Amino acid sequence: MSDASPRLVAFDLDDTLAPSKSAIDPRIGELLLALAARVEVAIISGGQLQQFRSQVVERLPEASPELLAQFHLMPTCGTQYYRLTPAGIETVYAHSLTDDEKQRALSAVREEAERLGLWESEPWGDILEDRGSQITFSALGQSAPLDAKMAWDPTGEKKNSLREAVAARIPDLEVRSGGSTSVDITHRGIDKAYGMGKLAETTGIPLDDMLFVGDRLDPDGNDYPVLAMGVTCQAVHGWEDTADFLEQLIPTLPERAQA
Repeated sequence: MSDASPRLVAFDLDDTLAPSKSAIDPRIGELLLALAARVEVAIISGGQLQQFRSQVVERLPEASPELLAQFHLMPTCGTQYYRLTPAGIETVYAHSLTDDEKQRALSAVREEAERLGLWESEPWGDILEDRGSQITFSALGQSAPLDAKMAWDPTGEKKNSLREAVAARIPDLEVRSGGSTSVDITHRGIDKAYGMGKLAETTGIPLDDMLFVGDRLDPDGNDYPVLAMGVTCQAVHGWEDTADFLEQLIPTLPERAQA
């Protein structure tokens, strides 16, 4: 960062702010509001808007419109961008895949998952999901329990094999490893670095003045593109680690000047 204090702190969602597809703990909710009193707060994830709503927005403690206005929500790696307003969640933009792109992505990922023996016959919910700007494959289904998801592919080998196979089928689209059991398909060049770039463009805050917090900053992780673009990053291992980090960070940040 260009100085000691970031002007914006961005977070991954699953396994950074909350367990996969689970609601944030009240401790995280309080810390996010305390952080928003000092800097802009962004959440960038491969998940869809409904996950942001149920996992975070609906779990935040009651707060003033001015405080909520400091939040930036970027589902599907920044191909969608929303802000919190007194009237609800407001769309800044949403860049969707075409019908042809969606159909080719859905076909490729299903056929390759079946070929590799990764298509579950009794999943917890839908395996494939159309998120508008992103097609997502969830190996065990959208509602799989956390323990089953964590046990499915601890080394990442299954996801990486599927990602490579699907990418070879649809070279005009981006195919990336997502969460613990997921593979995401978007337009080319779409990853969390894209989302961070859009955030800088929209807010006017330089990337040098941002801090990113994530649990998958390893080279195969979906947070790695943010590190690779030169943004200052903080690696965490679960929401408790994030909470501990924020409790140390927040007192070091200057309070926002009152209008």
